[in-house]
Amino acid sequence: MEGRSFIGVGLAIGIAVGTAIGIAMDNLAIGIGMGVAIGMGLGVALDAAQQKKAGGAERDRRNDGSNAGVYGSDGGRSKDDGSDGNGSDGGSDGGGGDGGGGGD
Repeated sequence: MEGRSFIGVGLAIGIAVGTAIGIAMDNLAIGIGMGVAIGMGLGVALDAAQQKKAGGAERDRRNDGSNAGVYGSDGGRSKDDGSDGNGSDGGSDGGGGDGGGGGD
């Protein structure tokens, strides 16, 4: 089902359910609003499930087995996380922090 989206189906079902809820609560505007929210959530969830199901083969085909990390040419290293071992805390004070408490 390439190119199809379940958002419209979810909206239709949600608005129908929301209309029923709105009539039961005697507040049609809130019921339809709830239906739109429920329908969008349902449609997006169905789309995500469809893409996950269809995308599994695509992901396997794209995975060449290399561990390239975040950037393709960095030899498996990911973006710098600040743990460079020199004791800098990355703060604006320029101090590395010695962990000592001072005092007697």
